[in-house]
Amino acid sequence: MNTRIMITLTFVFFLACGTLHAGGDAAAGEELASMDCIDCHGEDGKGGDGTPALAGMDEAYLVEQLKAYKSGERTDEGGLMAMTVEELSEQDMANLAAYYATLEK
Repeated sequence: MNTRIMITLTFVFFLACGTLHAGGDAAAGEELASMDCIDCHGEDGKGGDGTPALAGMDEAYLVEQLKAYKSGERTDEGGLMAMTVEELSEQDMANLAAYYATLEK
């Protein structure tokens, strides 16, 4: 019985750690955004001139879209997004998503 409880607690612990790690760091995302993203999406994340707004969007949705650009599943005219996300890690994507989710629409 004790072994079963220990295995269950260990499993729950690893799930909790994975969930915490999967979240993004908005401050790190802001730093990343300042390197490339603001050129098109603006400092306020509201886009313009045909570039979509990212401010206030759902984190999970933003991560999903960044991954789709990186994999080639989603494309844009000129391939700028694919080039922009090419070097981003999954944590970078989570950080960017966390940052843009904090901005007001």
